[in-house]
Amino acid sequence: MATKLSTINNLEIAVLEPRGSLIGGEETDELKTKAHDLLEQGNRKLILDLGGVTYINSSGIGALVGIHAMYSKSQGKIKLCNMGKGVQNVFVITRLSSVFDVEETRDVAVKNFN
Repeated sequence: MATKLSTINNLEIAVLEPRGSLIGGEETDELKTKAHDLLEQGNRKLILDLGGVTYINSSGIGALVGIHAMYSKSQGKIKLCNMGKGVQNVFVITRLSSVFDVEETRDVAVKNFN
């Protein structure tokens, strides 16, 4: 799995797009590392576009919660968007949809940051 990174307004808003399954291992480590690097570079607004995630387990959830905590400690904000039905169900069952800001689309997430 490769996590694609893009930025909006010169790093003001960063977008990470993980692809495939978030089940621990290399892909989850890569996502956490990229989020940490962005935070170190001064980014405080992160969008995780989950449109390419086909499956997520407890390790993947743990990675997202870790990123959320890391940003929160630094007065940053995270928004999730483009969740497929399967991923969305996991967030509803675990009640994490009340912890994360979840938006329908990336455009709405960007707009709600501004």
